[in-house]
Amino acid sequence: MSEDGELFGDLLTQWREKWQTEPTSAHELRAERAERWVRFHSLPNSQRYPQNEAEYKVVLERHNTVLDELFTGRDVCVITTGWSDHGDPAVRSDDALRLHPGSELWTSSPTDEPDPEYRICVYSYISCIRWRPTCLDPLLRSVADDVSAGVIIADTNLAQLYHPYDGGADVILADSAGRDAMRERHRGWLSKHPQGL
Repeated sequence: MSEDGELFGDLLTQWREKWQTEPTSAHELRAERAERWVRFHSLPNSQRYPQNEAEYKVVLERHNTVLDELFTGRDVCVITTGWSDHGDPAVRSDDALRLHPGSELWTSSPTDEPDPEYRICVYSYISCIRWRPTCLDPLLRSVADDVSAGVIIADTNLAQLYHPYDGGADVILADSAGRDAMRERHRGWLSKHPQGL
């Protein structure tokens, strides 16, 4: 097994111990650690999708600002998700490979759909990189366009998670004090929804 393969195996064990779920369930993580969770919207007035290059610039600046606060000078795990109805995780589009270069298959989870015609398998792919601003811009832009989903960016001990989605990002920090400080720094990016959604 490669050094990365061993690291990824250890990370999967650690993930399952910490989160009691599969990495393919990114949208469920905020419920697991609500006391450490904050959601930021990627555009003013909770606008979901960018309409022009100026708005893409805002989206990417917000993502990179928070990611830099979380991970400056550190290695991060980048996790992406793919789906297949034919059970072959090796078949990935050129775009998926371009957006997440160097990634390896990490997990596979069949859905519990009773009708075999609609049953699919969900895969997660992982890589580790050194965080630097803009290094994930193509992937983050793909998320903003709702082309890529289920993306998670985490530190290598899985204490802090960043889950971008089309319209914003869910952030889980190491503790509630860190969450409160980050929320205060970026008050203008918060939802007006009473539950922070």
